[in-house]
Amino acid sequence: MKAKQKIILKGIAASIGTVRGKVKIVNFPEEIDSLGDTEIVVVSFLLPDFLPVIKRKSQILGIISDKGGLTCHAAIVARELEIPYIAGTQVATKKLKDGMTVTMDGRNGIIYE
Repeated sequence: MKAKQKIILKGIAASIGTVRGKVKIVNFPEEIDSLGDTEIVVVSFLLPDFLPVIKRKSQILGIISDKGGLTCHAAIVARELEIPYIAGTQVATKKLKDGMTVTMDGRNGIIYE
């Protein structure tokens, strides 16, 4: 039987999928180029400048943002690329830390420890 996971954050389920990986807080689009192969990108807001870089990086497991919603441009792109995306968490960039391992449930908008 699987142990119950602790909920860390909740947000808006903007693109479905469940993944587990390490958190990488990203402030500038150029930082995405240095990602490893099991990282979940965490941003304050996914600005349009980030999107071309995200499209090039096939190893991004998922995206979590403080702002944004179901119909924002980032959510549409995430769905097109089949990348789980949880938007509108309000505090992901403050509560999550680089290197911490989390599970994100893009169907329900929940981030687990």
